[in-house]
Amino acid sequence: MTQEQANWFADAFNRLVDNVDQAILGKRDVIRLVIGALLSEGHLLLEDFPGTGKTVLAKSLANTIDGSNSRIQFTPDLLPSDVTGVTIYDQGKGVFEFHRGPIFASIVLADEINRASPKTQSALLEVMEESKVTVDGVGYPVGAPFMVIATQNPIEQAGTYSLPEAQLDRFLIKTSLGHPDHDTAVALLLDSSNRARADLVSPVIAADSIVAMSRLAAEVHVDASVVGYLNEIVTGTREHKDARLGVSMRGALALARASKTWALSQGRTYVTPDDVRELAPHVLSHRIILDPEADFAGVTAEQIVSDVLVTVEPPVYRAA
Repeated sequence: MTQEQANWFADAFNRLVDNVDQAILGKRDVIRLVIGALLSEGHLLLEDFPGTGKTVLAKSLANTIDGSNSRIQFTPDLLPSDVTGVTIYDQGKGVFEFHRGPIFASIVLADEINRASPKTQSALLEVMEESKVTVDGVGYPVGAPFMVIATQNPIEQAGTYSLPEAQLDRFLIKTSLGHPDHDTAVALLLDSSNRARADLVSPVIAADSIVAMSRLAAEVHVDASVVGYLNEIVTGTREHKDARLGVSMRGALALARASKTWALSQGRTYVTPDDVRELAPHVLSHRIILDPEADFAGVTAEQIVSDVLVTVEPPVYRAA
């Protein structure tokens, strides 16, 4: 890893952020998290109130990349084959042919994912972990880059199914947009005639370049002391008194991958404890299951991560 490569990555990262920022105003920090998840070869869960721009953000990211994208509207009657595809017998050829579903795309928007039945949600488990779909015993790779951006509304509970822990664990980052500040809201209202803000975003990078950036991020140096610090944070979530289930090893690996991308996006060839601290709430919180009594008392997973970050001492670097 050279400094020139790091500078190129940081420049490309900022161009991606600037491009999506045309459609999602005033949410640059969230956009950086979204693109960081993409370049870390992870998936994103957007949970927020209706009308905050979740779908626009997902569409804008898909439009930024010169690759394929698809949208799946999750409903209670959606079947697994509607997502993955189905094998159909071709009478003319006398053979079975696989017809690919909408999951075969670079960016897949799973809109209102919690409205589908657990059976349909389970169809995503394999492809989100291994980037392939198995139908009738045959595996079909979905290609690279591949990212699932799922949205869910935390307000409406009627007709929804909670995402199982195994599925939540496959999302690299969970975040939300929230309502815009005053200046941003005014700017959006002045431009209210534009009902398709995602269409303002055009491709600025090829899909192959996204793959190359992901490979470059994997080469970022992580000192053993920083790895130890990261592991102590993860262990702290498991030992916290208010947690019934802490962060898994998959979550620890996700935080390590995301920290590398985060460091490189700032032009550094190495990860610092600050990178780990900044990303920990977004990468770890949704992987924690609260103790029922703590949940009833109003404790949140974010508070548990915050407590652990305060308790665990970061490593100290000494000048040579």
